[in-house]
Amino acid sequence: MRQFIGVVLVTVFASALAGSAWAGDDKDTKAILDKAIKALGGEEKLGAVKAVTWKSKGKITFGGNDNEFTSQSTVQGKDQFRSEFEGDFGGNKIQGVTILNGDKGWRKFMDNKMELDKDGLANEKRNLSLQIIPSTVLPLKQKEFKVEAAGEEKVGDKPAVAIKVTGPDGKDFKLYFDKESGLPVKLIAKVVGFDGQEFTQETTLGGYKDFDGIKKATKIENKRDGEKFVEVEITEFKILDKVDPKTFAEPE
Repeated sequence: MRQFIGVVLVTVFASALAGSAWAGDDKDTKAILDKAIKALGGEEKLGAVKAVTWKSKGKITFGGNDNEFTSQSTVQGKDQFRSEFEGDFGGNKIQGVTILNGDKGWRKFMDNKMELDKDGLANEKRNLSLQIIPSTVLPLKQKEFKVEAAGEEKVGDKPAVAIKVTGPDGKDFKLYFDKESGLPVKLIAKVVGFDGQEFTQETTLGGYKDFDGIKKATKIENKRDGEKFVEVEITEFKILDKVDPKTFAEPE
């Protein structure tokens, strides 16, 4: 469940991009990144974003059963995140919230609240990073990332080019871009589920729309080990100048 409340992809934040220097050595790969950044809105506009908020609706699948939910999420900088959700699971109304605030984090389901331990915090931060990167691509120009070409294949019925990315934590993932438009269309990465189990998660991105000059995927699907897990549609997306600090405070 931790994955679904954070599944919606977000835009980049200026504080995450300062002093960037692309570490790849392949001109073709650099061209892929530059084309994607331009398609998403351009480096100047993407880099100026400080915070975003969005609303979404979707379905999460457990045991072959689809369960509807709505959520609202807010991100500021590279390590402040809040996602609230409400869903109907087998006729039971469930509410919850996940919050990251620097080196602190919390998760609350109904009346049960817990502070994230070291591993839980690291997993949530990785999930947030996996959301930021395909939404802007700009972080991949930082020297901390190793980027290399990973071939071509079709995503849906359209040709796509892939890159393999190794992050500063030593973990890697693959990111695919539509060959014609340059937009990110798929990401494959190892993720840790709510119960601590590791999955191969495939995220497909589509339904791109323009929001104040920035292209944003509004239809997202997740599969875990090949099985349907989450379908999300973004219904509202806004770029913010600032966020009330209370947004990222410990839930009561």
